[in-house]
Amino acid sequence: MDSGSTEVVFEAGGIRLYKDGHAERTCGMDTVPAGFDAHTGVTSKDVVVDAATGVTARLYLPNIQTAPSSESSGAAAKLPILVFFHGGYFIIGSPGEPMHHRYVNSLVAAARVVAVSVGYRLAPEHLLPAAYDDAWAALNWAVSGADPWLSDHGDLGRVFCWN
Repeated sequence: MDSGSTEVVFEAGGIRLYKDGHAERTCGMDTVPAGFDAHTGVTSKDVVVDAATGVTARLYLPNIQTAPSSESSGAAAKLPILVFFHGGYFIIGSPGEPMHHRYVNSLVAAARVVAVSVGYRLAPEHLLPAAYDDAWAALNWAVSGADPWLSDHGDLGRVFCWN
């Protein structure tokens, strides 16, 4: 190992940058699996938004209860869609990070929305504007109703963004 690979040139906010250009994340990279959250009644799953770039998302669906509509069809009303962009300065974090995952579970349960938590590419491996491009791609993907959770349960005319 050459001396440049161990020399730290910058450290702050959960990331350490080395002289040879590689980065080490010191926090914010733990993950929890998608699935059913018994505390909130929310179910989540991971999906690929764009295989070419590696953009992913975690979808969240609240407990869906069918309520009779005016035609008594028993169909549930479609829910607003929330596209969520996790914090982390574009260098740390993911939709599966425990704090973000718990927050979105709680938000989905309380607000009765279908959520799309975007897994954008992180700097410094992917310099800006990669994260912005990924966010735009994920927003377009969400409003297209590409996943059955979005097309079946989400109101594509009521899409909101949150960070």
